[in-house]
Amino acid sequence: MSQNDLDQTARDILIGNDQGGYTVPTKGLYPYQWNWDSVFVARGFATFNPDRAWREIELLFEGQWRDGMVPHILFRKDDPSYFPGPSVWGTDGGPIPSSGHSQPPVAATIVRDLLELDSSDAAAGRAKGLFPKILHWHRWYMQYRDPDGLGVVAVIHPWESGRDNLPDWDDALRAVEVKDVEPYVRKDTSHVDPEMRPHKEDYDRYLSIVAACRKVGWDPEKVARTCPFFVADPGITFILLRACRDLLALAGKLGLKEHMAEIEGWISRLESGAARLWNPDLKAHVALDLRTGKLTDGVSSASFLAPYAGLSGPDVLPAVQDHFDRIGSKVRYLMPSYDPDHPKFEHLRYWRGPVWAMVNFMISRGLSEAGDAVRAERLRADTAALIQSGGFAEYFSPETAVAAGGGSFSWTAAIWLAWATPSHAEQAA
Repeated sequence: MSQNDLDQTARDILIGNDQGGYTVPTKGLYPYQWNWDSVFVARGFATFNPDRAWREIELLFEGQWRDGMVPHILFRKDDPSYFPGPSVWGTDGGPIPSSGHSQPPVAATIVRDLLELDSSDAAAGRAKGLFPKILHWHRWYMQYRDPDGLGVVAVIHPWESGRDNLPDWDDALRAVEVKDVEPYVRKDTSHVDPEMRPHKEDYDRYLSIVAACRKVGWDPEKVARTCPFFVADPGITFILLRACRDLLALAGKLGLKEHMAEIEGWISRLESGAARLWNPDLKAHVALDLRTGKLTDGVSSASFLAPYAGLSGPDVLPAVQDHFDRIGSKVRYLMPSYDPDHPKFEHLRYWRGPVWAMVNFMISRGLSEAGDAVRAERLRADTAALIQSGGFAEYFSPETAVAAGGGSFSWTAAIWLAWATPSHAEQAA
């Protein structure tokens, strides 16, 4: 397929997955509106339909909870093809039935992007309408996912990280007692090869966490104190730190200076806290189980997001580059979601090894901003090659380029249009 054909196919996927203002990740497997999927989708729409890009994010924030949380799934309709649906979650925190936890907060970064792509008064007005909602969400994260002010952001569920079955969650998940789980039938494995999905024992514990949070009514303070799973995540921490920097820039651009001191305080706290996630033996940022105090022992793709968060000092950037080069010599395509030298690496099982286009986009952006254009371009070229070979799949094998997971995937199409397509690279040059 030619470059122009791929560009058009990507646009067609976004249009085809549009449900009337919001976009599903892919039909069948994911029939609802997902949080960070939608925000990346908006970045793709911005390349050919700016109004639709703003609308995507505005509709996501329609589901914001009263406490500020933006859920990871909005159940705008009850679709029996997906499990667990709204009845399992049992939430009532917002105006739309939803899951009970959040997902990586990329919205501020993409809203800033949209405003830089379109500096009109109309665009500024839409950004200004979203600003207080994003501020409220960030405040929720800082209050309820870092309740002790450590400067690291925890997830209460592997799904909240956006990287569901990452090996970093294994030990903490194993400590979750399986209880209060009704008999259930998974639907994901009817859409995708089970060998590419989490194991059943993982799902039993996923649902046990949901049951535990449901017992306390999804009260965010009680959840933070009692949830059986509470793990500080470098992915969320770095994405939020980056988002806070972008929110600060938005406050300045939109004349909302009264909020800048609060945001600057969050940035300072997260910058300091990042050191808690540093594993000195690995020379990498890793996850930290806040219930046990134990650091994990593997380099994940989130370890490479430190420069994206603005952390690129002499102790960090060279270590990131060393791991980049080491892993780049082990696999054909970067960046695998987990270290291929680790015994838990699986090149086709969801977040235990495959390459994800939107993570590559963020890592590349951080490296580019840190002055490392060569490695940044390697990621873009690898992502483009995977899509050219396997189409707009959910994820790809870093070893064989096999396309895996869902097909006609919205955020893969969006990342192609916004970053990976050679036509975009040529325009940027």
